[in-house]
Parts: sequence; C-alpha cells; structure tokens
Amino acid sequence: MNKTALHCSVAAALVVGMAAAPVAAADTLRAVPVDATGPFNDPESEVWDQAPAVTVSLNPQQVTRPHHADIAVTELTVRAVNNGNWVGILIEWDDDTRDDWFVTDAFGDQVAVQFPVEGPASPMMGNPGGKVNILQWRAAFQRDLVAGEPDIRDLYPYALVDVYPDEVLRVTDARAFAGAMGVDNPVARPFESPVLEQMAEGWGSLTVKPMQHADGWGVWEDGTWRVAITRPANQIMPGDPDLSRGTETQAAFAVWDGGNREVGGRKSWSGWIDLKVEE
Repeated sequence: MNKTALHCSVAAALVVGMAAAPVAAADTLRAVPVDATGPFNDPESEVWDQAPAVTVSLNPQQVTRPHHADIAVTELTVRAVNNGNWVGILIEWDDDTRDDWFVTDAFGDQVAVQFPVEGPASPMMGNPGGKVNILQWRAAFQRDLVAGEPDIRDLYPYALVDVYPDEVLRVTDARAFAGAMGVDNPVARPFESPVLEQMAEGWGSLTVKPMQHADGWGVWEDGTWRVAITRPANQIMPGDPDLSRGTETQAAFAVWDGGNREVGGRKSWSGWIDLKVEE
C-alpha cells in the first residue's frame, strides 16, 4: 500500500471511530462569565461556586492497544468559568489514593482536557486533518514543584552507583547515558506548571507545544481530586483553540489512576461534550 492510500485508510478508520464513539452523558458545559481575575488555577477558589456542574461519563480505552477495560474512574464532575481573558475548568473525581510518584513500576494520577482546533476531530487525540489541543495535569509534576525534583536515591533507594558518566566524560559524550534528557525529550525538562500543553492529530502524534500557556493545580483530600486547569481564552499561537466569549465548541476528558496502573493508553476517556463560553 502506498503512503497516500495508507493515510486515507487511517483517516477513514478514525472517522468511523468518531461515529462509533460513545457520547458523554452530560449537558452542555457552560463556561459562565465571572468577575474575577485569571488565570483560574486555584481548585479551592469560591469562583467555582458560580458555575453549574455537569457529570461526564468515562469509557474504558479499548480502541487501540494497550487496551484497558478495568478503569478505576467512571465519571467526572466538571465546571467551567471565564473572564474574557482566561477560561478555567474544574475537574473532580473520586480516588482512594493520591499517586504523585513516577518510577518504572508505579504511576502517577493525571487528568486532561482536550479542545478541537481544526477540522472534524476524533475525541481520541484527534486524527489526520483534525488537530486538537490537550492540557494535561500530572500529579508527579506538581509534587516536583512542591518538594523539588527527586534524585536517583529518592526514586530507587537500593540502586548502586559507582560514578555518574557526566563526572568522567565530556558533556557531549555523556549525553548517550542521560536517558530522556540526552535525546531532548521535552517531558524530561523542568516545568513551571504541573499542566503540560500539547497538540495531536491522532495516535502517536502527541507533541509538546514549544511555548506553554496553560496552568493549573490539584488538591487531593478525603479521597477526592479537585484539579483546576486554565488557559488563555484567545488564540496566541497556531494550534491554540478559540475559547473567546460567545464561542461554542467542544471538550473531551481523560483520566489516569496511577494506583490502578494506568498510564499512556491505559486510561478512561470521554467523548466530546458541547462547551459554550458565555458572554
């Protein structure tokens, strides 16, 4: 099969997947206008009391491997606000454990909200010609911001290290031993926010945006996560969603429960729900 035919077949399969995707059991999510300054990155702010809540149903990820039928989170409570310059989304869900540690055999809690940017886009990270903007909050990122980045002894207390390569090699020679940092993986760099802004046009195309404009914060208390995610309402760069007042668009959500060994494609996700940024 040539590249053109392959591209068309993938696009067609994604469109079929979009049509078959279950619709989230939620009313329209209304980002109500509020008289408050942004960004909306405080999950405990009283501003959220002004916004009506909707319940978003989640589905097990069984579209592409690795499948994950045994999801831990089946629904979210979501609210939204705007002040003309910023849009904020508050996401709440039940979780018995706070998982904010990320090593080879343990995973952290995460939640993401996704907006379409162009074309008819699949809720499963978009599709060729259907670009999406994804804002992903990670508990492990937040922990690092609060407590500082862990070193090798924190992550693996029984590891034995005689000498680190950068102690005996030139910087250019030591890069091969530096793991993700050595290949310039953007997720391995320090961040100023626990929210990572990304874009995608289908599975395997997820890319970290070169400039980060999103922010947020999460609070875990009594078995419940409350996570606020916020971004500028107006488009700043190509690939940004238009969330200005009066806009009617869509949003989709995904959750990873680290205690249930959820990471990557092992997650729960929602279909598109209508989002109205009110004036």
